[in-house]
Amino acid sequence: MRNRFPTRAVLALGLLLAGGVQVRAAAPAATKPNILIILVDDMGFSDLGCYGSEISTPNLDALAADGLRFTQFYNGARCCPTRASLLTGLYAHQTGVGHMVQDKGQPGYRGRLNDSCVTIAEVLRGAGYFTAMSGKWQG
Repeated sequence: MRNRFPTRAVLALGLLLAGGVQVRAAAPAATKPNILIILVDDMGFSDLGCYGSEISTPNLDALAADGLRFTQFYNGARCCPTRASLLTGLYAHQTGVGHMVQDKGQPGYRGRLNDSCVTIAEVLRGAGYFTAMSGKWQG
């Protein structure tokens, strides 16, 4: 059995998933919300209309109007560590993805999620959700 970090670290993330992930409820929508998380590299906070941009983003603004908008998240300055944190609710070094995907021979720099991590998808699956991801992982 895998040794796992407490799931509250994952839940504290506010039900976030990495890179354009959509989660559909297995139960009727009245009991469980649909969850859609979009993570975009190299986008500034105010690059979306719902956060004050001059750029027109009507479809994303409509999604934001009917959902939750988050205003604080630690960015790991590189895509892989940021995605690892978003997937797990942990600091990137705790996940094993402290840099990118190369194994640097140290626990925080293995380049892959370690067996001590619980992802938000695993937590949601346990709550009856169907989870899916679309996007990239550096390779």
